[in-house]
Amino acid sequence: MKKCSASIDSIESFSTKDGPGIRTVIFFNGCKLRCLFCHNPETWTMKEKNTTVEEIYNKIINYKDYYGTEGGVTFSGGEPLLHSDFIIELAKLLKKDNINIALDTAGVGNGNYEEILKYVDLVILDIKDYRYDGYLKMTGHSMDDFNKFLESLNNSNKKTWIRQVIVPGINDSVEYIMGLKKYIKNIKNIDNIELLPYHTMAVEKYEKLNIPYKLEGVPSMDKNKCMELENLLKEE
Repeated sequence: MKKCSASIDSIESFSTKDGPGIRTVIFFNGCKLRCLFCHNPETWTMKEKNTTVEEIYNKIINYKDYYGTEGGVTFSGGEPLLHSDFIIELAKLLKKDNINIALDTAGVGNGNYEEILKYVDLVILDIKDYRYDGYLKMTGHSMDDFNKFLESLNNSNKKTWIRQVIVPGINDSVEYIMGLKKYIKNIKNIDNIELLPYHTMAVEKYEKLNIPYKLEGVPSMDKNKCMELENLLKEE
């Protein structure tokens, strides 16, 4: 086994929110985006590598009996696509044990997407904005890198879940949702769509990290309205 290592922020066991079934979630450090609503600013920086493939593999295998037929491991972050070599090596081992692999990503990494997607069973794709100007405003980054990943994803034909955070006054209009509905028709093999209501629970993190909170004063998204927009998005 190669001595491949990565910068891991944390590991969550017995998660039921990051893919189907019971899952072990690996949160990688490092992200190129600076999303206005990000609730994990502690993972933005690519910190020193602190974990090997073997160490993570052993942690995941310890919980194999709990995964059942639907559960498994989810690579999240930060942005897991910034750790392609690590993920590919780890995924090859997990596939030998028939472990289901989900990739929770914003689609902005360092390439090698086709190889990564060979070993992934489910992609949980975070849509930031479907408009170039809106995407730049939301993330501080060009949409071009995301489009490269989306092309690879469509070529892979992997099962995909679509997620988007809905923020009051930014993307909570019917007009935006109808545009999103048209946009995601170009994404293949969508198995689930979920709109997530923006919340302010991360404000304290920003204060502790001394990072300006760019959505100061924006209220949490009304969950009922968010559900109405989600139903609109899913209508045939």
